[in-house]
Amino acid sequence: MLIWHQPTEFAFASVISACGGDDNCGRQVHALALKTSFDSCVYVGNALIMMYCKSCGGADEAWNVYEAMGFRNLVSWNSMIAGFQVCGCGNRALELFSQMHVGGIRFDRATLVSIFSCLCGMGDGLECCFQLQCLTIKTGFILKIEVATALVKAYSSLGGEVSDCYRIFLELDGRQDVVSWTGIIAAFAERDPKKALVIFRQFLRECLAPDRHMFSIVLKACAGLATERHALTVQSHVLKVGFEDDIVLANALIHACARCGSVALSKQVFDKMGSRDTVSWNSMLKAYAMHGQGKEALLLFSQMDAQPDGATFVALLSACSHAGMAEEGAKIFETMSNNHGIVPQLDHYACMVDILGRAGQISEAKELIDKMPMEPDSVVWSALLGSCRKHGETKLAKLAAVKLKELDPNNSLGYVLMSNIFCTDGRFNEARLIRREMEGKIVRKEPGLSWIEVGNQVHEFASGGQQHPEKEAICARLEELVRRLKDLGYVPQISLALHDIEDEHKEEQLYYHSEKLALAFALMNIMKNIRICVDCHNFMKLASELVDMEIVVRDSNRFHHFKAKVCSCNDYW
Repeated sequence: MLIWHQPTEFAFASVISACGGDDNCGRQVHALALKTSFDSCVYVGNALIMMYCKSCGGADEAWNVYEAMGFRNLVSWNSMIAGFQVCGCGNRALELFSQMHVGGIRFDRATLVSIFSCLCGMGDGLECCFQLQCLTIKTGFILKIEVATALVKAYSSLGGEVSDCYRIFLELDGRQDVVSWTGIIAAFAERDPKKALVIFRQFLRECLAPDRHMFSIVLKACAGLATERHALTVQSHVLKVGFEDDIVLANALIHACARCGSVALSKQVFDKMGSRDTVSWNSMLKAYAMHGQGKEALLLFSQMDAQPDGATFVALLSACSHAGMAEEGAKIFETMSNNHGIVPQLDHYACMVDILGRAGQISEAKELIDKMPMEPDSVVWSALLGSCRKHGETKLAKLAAVKLKELDPNNSLGYVLMSNIFCTDGRFNEARLIRREMEGKIVRKEPGLSWIEVGNQVHEFASGGQQHPEKEAICARLEELVRRLKDLGYVPQISLALHDIEDEHKEEQLYYHSEKLALAFALMNIMKNIRICVDCHNFMKLASELVDMEIVVRDSNRFHHFKAKVCSCNDYW
């Protein structure tokens, strides 16, 4: 910069924007702007706001610049609101938008996109989202594709009805782009993956070209379905459009195949990758953990040529927990900080509590909780409570249940597990009191459901099987199966029945659990939304020998592969 070529406010704004994440450079340019009085120019001030929010001092320094501005235009307001959004200060962004609206300053689509993006990180923002939607309708901005897409994302992340999201999407009436299509697919991916795939097929019929991000969302939806067929179909589309070398998509496919029951396919995708990042290794480690293959996970970790992170050790500890490898898990927990410089966080402690508890070391698990450098969360206490249930430790179970109810009062787990513990001990009056307390606080237990795919159609079963159109034929087949399994040594675990009734009726209750109904309907992969019970676990082991087939059951925690009277978890889950 020469003395006879003085910079203008536009030059300052351009240089400030170019500083990016260079803190030192940005501050120096700001100092020069102050010295030459260009900081009073609106273009320079706007650029400084975004620079500080993205790199240097964060929201407070950006706010100081904003307040010092003698004149502000719409870009100034938008920059500060977007800056708050970048810094995770959603409430401050909403306050500023409220001031802007009350002050009669007209906002634009950029303002609304930033505000809706702020709402995505706020747990209690649904009511505000409703109000802002009314404002967008009133001002006509709901017809702008980027505003509608941001609104759909906000509704979805805040737990709004996906049907409302879909209605907003449809109101764009043919003006949807790949971003809006991706947004609505993402809204359905977790809560209704089948509908997400229907929308994806509709997108393809419109002759639009999916991008990498859309494919990753669609593979996420595939992970919520019963079999790997859908994931492989999406993979064929990925290959067709030339994205086969994309690491993000390969990682998503590894996860989807594992979640759909095929760790072999996950390994196949992993082995074919030309290059891998940390997420690739973590995805494969999680696949092994999900399927109870602890030794394979440890072997893969020994070959890892990427920098491990916290998620790597969560996967390893989970693998050790599901495979009953308590000693190996303890060693991994120690080496995290000693060898890799990774400080254990809450999820690592939760895994260790689970490892110790599953191995019957309940007191050691409680000691670890007491020594944690942070307050244990509901996941930690639920891990301890589950272990107490497994090993009949009533005293500590009560403590864990109380803590769990305090931290997560709407979670039915603490009530249900304590009720089950009392029922197992024959203390049915105490079990009833727990259930009544649960009902009094209007805490509802998620119903036990199982899904099975037959002939490209997914069938859903609830305990009792009363809703299925073929219930009579299924129950008849199940009764025949039970008789044959009793000849092979099947003995119903009547201690698991949760009512003080005759043993004969307890057996009948166990017969009609959703997993058994699904197996009777079709002996193939079964997906279940809650943890498989001991009786159904024993039932599946004997059934795998009777029908001479591998039976795969996915519960809320992991996969169980039953073959020739043996489960992949070695009865440790």
